[in-house]
Amino acid sequence: MARLPRLTLASLPHHIIQRGNNGAEIFVDTADCNHMLDLLREMARRFAVDIHAYVLLPDQFQLLVTPETDTALPQFMQSVGRSYVRYFNNRHGRSGTLWNGRYRANVVDPAQYLLASMVALDWSPVRAGLAREPADYAWSSYAHNAGLRYTTLVHPHPSFWALGNTPFAREAGYKAAVDEGISAEKLENIEQAALRGWALGSPQFVADLQNRTQRRVVRQRAGRPPKIPVDLAS
Repeated sequence: MARLPRLTLASLPHHIIQRGNNGAEIFVDTADCNHMLDLLREMARRFAVDIHAYVLLPDQFQLLVTPETDTALPQFMQSVGRSYVRYFNNRHGRSGTLWNGRYRANVVDPAQYLLASMVALDWSPVRAGLAREPADYAWSSYAHNAGLRYTTLVHPHPSFWALGNTPFAREAGYKAAVDEGISAEKLENIEQAALRGWALGSPQFVADLQNRTQRRVVRQRAGRPPKIPVDLAS
């Protein structure tokens, strides 16, 4: 089955996953992580992409971003990917591909799934055995969103602002959401939607999204299409 083209739409959040080739490390040390954060900051400004959350793991990075135009996100990811491969290969004396194919992306319903997706990113180092708590991991946006450390890389989404009327209230609300965590089922939905490119949201969000594009935004149901009954009396 041919792979569907990625769906990227202006003014909507997208969940991005980019993995290392065959599970190889893409971040060996602190210098690599800092270089990637600098690249993300530079390219986000250049291509008008707001970064709401991020996590850098040894073999992958994940982002939650909103592009200003339909073309901004692929341009942003292409520039980040190419620039980082040149840097990484030069620094570590290697050649060839670094990424495990093209990056994965899906559109996220900001009302129902954006904060849950941010929480999923913040818990990923813990699930990977790299930290005991989200606050213990240096290479995610948790510290910024929880008010522990400031970075110009992160731009809060309106869904984050809705957590409270003051910075303290928003930070406390976000920390409470992370402490609560998310269910295994919701985590599976978030990860599979990103890996397969399906829209993630309420039925109304998905229906509205489908009206904006000719590309399928959700998985088709298995089996034959339903038969249309025939009125034999007509």
